[in-house]
Amino acid sequence: MNLLPSLFSGILLPTEFLDTEFFQVLASFVALNTLIYVAVAIGSMLPKVYVSDFVHRRNRRKETRSIYPDGAI
Repeated sequence: MNLLPSLFSGILLPTEFLDTEFFQVLASFVALNTLIYVAVAIGSMLPKVYVSDFVHRRNRRKETRSIYPDGAI
């Protein structure tokens, strides 16, 4: 028994259902959800960005307050 011709004739979903507004909204939701998931996955692979690396404030200490004066352990 060959199932390939019946697969293309619409045995899984009728072609009329694919043209409904519900299916188009569902397909759009799945597409947006996929794009958001890809963006979150790529964002989690990137290194963390700290704002303090780019913004220099005046309240930085000019000398270290460590018990080691040169900062070496």
